[in-house]
Amino acid sequence: MTALDKFRDPLPAQVIESISANKVALKGPLTTPVGSGFRSVNVALRKEFDLYVNLRPAKSMEGVKSNFKDIDLIVFRENTEEFYAGIKHYIDARKSAAETIGVVTRVGSERILRSAFEYARKHKRKRVTIVHKANILKYTGGLFLDIGKEIAREFPDVECNDRIVDNMSMQLVMNPHQFDVIVTTNLFGDILSDLCSGLVGGLGLAPGANLGDTAAIFEAVHGSAPDIAGRNIANPCALVLASAMMLDHIGEPQAAERIQNAVAAVVKDGKRVTRDLNPDQFVSTTEMANAIIEHIRAA
Repeated sequence: MTALDKFRDPLPAQVIESISANKVALKGPLTTPVGSGFRSVNVALRKEFDLYVNLRPAKSMEGVKSNFKDIDLIVFRENTEEFYAGIKHYIDARKSAAETIGVVTRVGSERILRSAFEYARKHKRKRVTIVHKANILKYTGGLFLDIGKEIAREFPDVECNDRIVDNMSMQLVMNPHQFDVIVTTNLFGDILSDLCSGLVGGLGLAPGANLGDTAAIFEAVHGSAPDIAGRNIANPCALVLASAMMLDHIGEPQAAERIQNAVAAVVKDGKRVTRDLNPDQFVSTTEMANAIIEHIRAA
């Protein structure tokens, strides 16, 4: 919104030029005007740099109230196709009916599925679960599932199974420990990744990465919450953890681990955290950030 006011464009050219030059970016939450005709900046950035992997970890952290413990899930969401491809229109002049077309391609499916299996192998994960709706979406969902099974045969060291998305939602809520790496299409990934965040305490601790072959953008998964802007009460952890993901991506795993360990220590202690983490004893955004910095320096 600030860029829109200043440059009359929610995604100014200098932003694109900067990311093109640096290849990596740490992005804060952005507000796109609802129903005003402006494109989503998040979607526009993904399409501009062909960031086809949306990588969303969901990991339990001591000190966070949640219904489960020891959750460690990785969601691979296809990031550029299907119902987010922008093929949509009203089908009559009175706007009484609308249509959105979901396009699933072999190339798009292959690269997100292969990324999930390669990640599982590299990080010694035990299982990849392909999530789909091939029983109803027989062409789009069927293509995604068929390609997933083809690629799975190239990774005999990684166990593979598949779940229909509605059953997957139930299974995640009942027994999330049975899953490890989850890979799915754009819309289902959008929904399931938030569900997984809820399993470990919510979006306040949820970082994400948008990865392509030539660029990578790291971000907090939660929205911009303009109603609390400037009040110094937001949880800083999601963006801080996203910065750690960025450091790991550019070959600084030790620095990333120091940040992750510091966040975990502050959250576990529970005395210098924001209200969403401890409504009875809480501090400001700045004070929690300073507590994290102190732990980093001490390490």
